[in-house]
Amino acid sequence: MRATILVLVIGLIFSSCSKDKYTSAPQIKYKSLTSNVYDNTAQFAPSIVFSITDAEGDLGDTAIIHIKNLLSGDSIEVGFPNLNGATKKNLKADVTASIGRLQGCFAANPPGHIDTMYYEVYVTDFAKNRSNTIVTGDPIYQQCQ
Repeated sequence: MRATILVLVIGLIFSSCSKDKYTSAPQIKYKSLTSNVYDNTAQFAPSIVFSITDAEGDLGDTAIIHIKNLLSGDSIEVGFPNLNGATKKNLKADVTASIGRLQGCFAANPPGHIDTMYYEVYVTDFAKNRSNTIVTGDPIYQQCQ
């Protein structure tokens, strides 16, 4: 009986100490890609879709999405999209960011060669708080021209 009560008390202590999912530094989680093929002749580049949470919701015009091509090492900074209400507390939203010009083919690659690319992403908010870093779970394939 004493052991049961002790286990219940310890369980209550741990459950009451659970972490708040909204922190001052934004927290991001990879969700998907809009396409896994990067074609130089296409009208658009694939985009990375991720979810974001932020305690202050300060992800307006001055927030930045940092994207790095892990194959080439090239990186870009993308302005944050309009989230309609990004100034509210305990913000939770899905964000889509285009990889833009971060292609992977190098001049030394022969035509027809296919590069497999992964991207690293993190976000900085208005207060310059940096989020965790994520890596795309799915590759993007680009056929060199």
